[in-house]
Amino acid sequence: MNDWDLRRLRVLRAVRDQASVRAAAEVLRMTPSAVSQQLSALARATGVTLVESHGRSVRLTDAAHVVLRHADAVFAQLEQAEAELLSYGAGRAGTVNVAAFATAVPRLVVPAVQELRRYQPELRVRVRESEAGAVYGLLGRGEVDLGLSLAAHAPRARDGEFERLVLLADPLHVALPSDHRLARLPGLRLADLAEEPWIVGDSGPWREITEAACAQAGFTPDQAHAATDWPAIFALVGAGLGVALVPQLAAGHGPGVTVRRLEADRPHRHVVAVVRAGAWARPQLVRVLRALENAAAHSWSAGTSGTAPTAEVAEMADVAGMVGTPVEHTRDTSTGDS
Repeated sequence: MNDWDLRRLRVLRAVRDQASVRAAAEVLRMTPSAVSQQLSALARATGVTLVESHGRSVRLTDAAHVVLRHADAVFAQLEQAEAELLSYGAGRAGTVNVAAFATAVPRLVVPAVQELRRYQPELRVRVRESEAGAVYGLLGRGEVDLGLSLAAHAPRARDGEFERLVLLADPLHVALPSDHRLARLPGLRLADLAEEPWIVGDSGPWREITEAACAQAGFTPDQAHAATDWPAIFALVGAGLGVALVPQLAAGHGPGVTVRRLEADRPHRHVVAVVRAGAWARPQLVRVLRALENAAAHSWSAGTSGTAPTAEVAEMADVAGMVGTPVEHTRDTSTGDS
């Protein structure tokens, strides 16, 4: 049997996920020429053609998709093997790298680590702030072990690579200038703001989340300003320049801003915990998940989130007890989803 190099299989997966050799090379931190060489070597090892020219780009062949289907199963099996080996220990020591989007770090990750570190300082957690959508790339490259993202960011083409658990539903409130005529309107509904100027993201999922919530209420928001940083959004609202949807996890606002719950509409976004397929059995990951579940449950009971963690998360987290850990925090250089 020919030797199917795992590194070459990862290169083929990257070409599938990124839809081009050049984009795959950027993600893998390789040159396009090196990616092409790895694909050629894999084609020789498998004895089939894996890519073919398609205009100015390349397209995966049917044979390549067969290889990838088995490769996904192989990588998941390897993750399970690693998890079983790690389970021989109690999972009380080691390092878990966690990536999370901006508002999840102070509201979920930090409270979880603060609670855990009292119990087992031998287990080290390193926290990396990242865009919600970038979490999947970090997991795929093995740079982190667990990520917190938003359900809206899930890459459908890579479902075989990851397993997700819904941690909580984060309600969306509306931020208005404190002197706005609707700031104290009883039973405020999203439709009441249909004629207002809106502050939304310039592009991407947060803009899509806002537009979807407004569409559900029967209108299209009139974008007056674009911003993605919460202090900037609250500053614009406080200056009377518009209204904005804000997640409960981003609680806390500047002067001149009133935040109202939308009890009738109840728009929300789902926060998910993500790992590579087959990795949930690692005891260290289960311990960190339990801590995150507890932080989410506390936020829910304190009114910081809208829906309690799922029973599935609770059952998975019960495998291991509470742990404690020191925390390190790094930040990606790119602008993060929040």
